[in-house]
Amino acid sequence: MAKYDWKITIKINILILKLVGLWPQEDESYRFNLYTFYSIISINIFINAHNFFQTMNIFFVYSDLEALTATIFVTLTDVLASVKAFYFTQNMKILKKLMINLNSEIFQPKSDRQLILITPGLNSWKAIYAAFWAPVATTLFLWAIFPILDGSVKQQRLPFSAWYPYNSKISPLYEITYMYQVISIWFLATANLNMDTLIAALMMYIGTQCDILCDDLRNLRDCIGSEFNRKLVQCIQHYKTIVKFAKNCNKFFNMVVLGQFFTSTASLGLAMFQLTL
Repeated sequence: MAKYDWKITIKINILILKLVGLWPQEDESYRFNLYTFYSIISINIFINAHNFFQTMNIFFVYSDLEALTATIFVTLTDVLASVKAFYFTQNMKILKKLMINLNSEIFQPKSDRQLILITPGLNSWKAIYAAFWAPVATTLFLWAIFPILDGSVKQQRLPFSAWYPYNSKISPLYEITYMYQVISIWFLATANLNMDTLIAALMMYIGTQCDILCDDLRNLRDCIGSEFNRKLVQCIQHYKTIVKFAKNCNKFFNMVVLGQFFTSTASLGLAMFQLTL
């Protein structure tokens, strides 16, 4: 059968990561080229700078407990995106190597039956990806228009509390800053979402490879003699390759998952504290 391209399932994920500067061309890592320059500019302007201005605002509202809690709640999640982007780019060589290994011969489905067998796993990831996008897009849209909905735009209120080295309440600086915040939060959330779903995709790929291996082991009962020995050796090699692939996946996203766990726990605590206020 024709060679199956595993990256087809996550092509939209890869395309969006490429747009936000987190996916170098082909199977390459970051090099001294135009795309790397674009990545540095976009990530620093729309993620790191946005987080810096929000973090600085903490020093101006620390005396107001309610405002401080609300600021930390949003800033903590945004800062995590910077941490994720850092580790994502730092481990890009590992990720690209994983993509190359994924399309190697040993990971290929060996029949149409196996292709049908792995389809539910691939479709489940697509469903999860779409399910993640729906609440994220809704939240971002409401964040962007909230000052307009509650009328606070007349008092030059921004979607997010932040400090800027200029008076952001005068026109046209207010309008420019408003648009900057909207673009930044969309950029940040899009990068964050697609990094998370790519990690889920790697886990899904490990699961589908286990399905293929199990099917190969079940089919050993129909083999005899030297054919049995040959296919058994192939299964052992496949198993070892899956384990190695899984270990490399852990190297790629272990710090990202740890940061997500810490931030989610802190956000839940801050949310409960806000409820008490």
